[in-house]
Amino acid sequence: ARGAESSPAPEKKGAAAEEDDFGYRLFPDRNKKPQSFLARSLFTFHNRCQVMLRMTLETNPYAQLLLEAMKQSGCTVFNDRHFSCENCDGCVSGGFDAATSQIVLCQNNIRQQSHMNRVVTHELIHAFDHCRAHVDWFKNVKHLACSEIRAANLSGDCTLMNEIARFKFGLKGHHQTCVRDRAVRSILAVRNVSKETAEKAVDEVFDACFNDLEPFGRIPHSKADARRAYRDFQNRDRYNANL
Repeated sequence: ARGAESSPAPEKKGAAAEEDDFGYRLFPDRNKKPQSFLARSLFTFHNRCQVMLRMTLETNPYAQLLLEAMKQSGCTVFNDRHFSCENCDGCVSGGFDAATSQIVLCQNNIRQQSHMNRVVTHELIHAFDHCRAHVDWFKNVKHLACSEIRAANLSGDCTLMNEIARFKFGLKGHHQTCVRDRAVRSILAVRNVSKETAEKAVDEVFDACFNDLEPFGRIPHSKADARRAYRDFQNRDRYNANL
């Protein structure tokens, strides 16, 4: 998915907030009071977002595998608790708010089901990392870089068709280049750091995090790959249950 798909954080007070708001400026609805059901129902963006989200969670193999993996890790995801359709600034598509364990979906910027599928998958990978590891989203840029690498690598962000749609073409090492570039872009969108700092963090953890394929067990380059990975994941659990 396009833009920042990373983890915002609690607001800072005073001068520190001006230095780094951890990406919260991109998600202005985070600090607003929730709208009433009637008010939300009048906004077609919100309704469309909810419908597309439901479709993703019920039919997309990437999302289904991640939801099952999180449940088995003790982090069951609930639609009405852990997802929030909101208006966002700029071209950001979504974010994982680690402070509330909630995925933000940018209802004003997600207009196609395929886009929703990628954003939900991308953010669920962040949520999965948050569940299984002690990720220091806000102070350790290498932790953030690792999850961004994994999200770009495993969510379908860098499939050949998506890259062609962005008018980016390449052969040898193209997937790795896409993953690296998108991880750097995501860090820069939500953290007040230099490009050099973001690139250094990504490079330092790239090999280990690019090769961490959990819970997929492979890089799912297509829905067919994701379906096979989901089936393998389910069978792996059956095997472990019989040990």
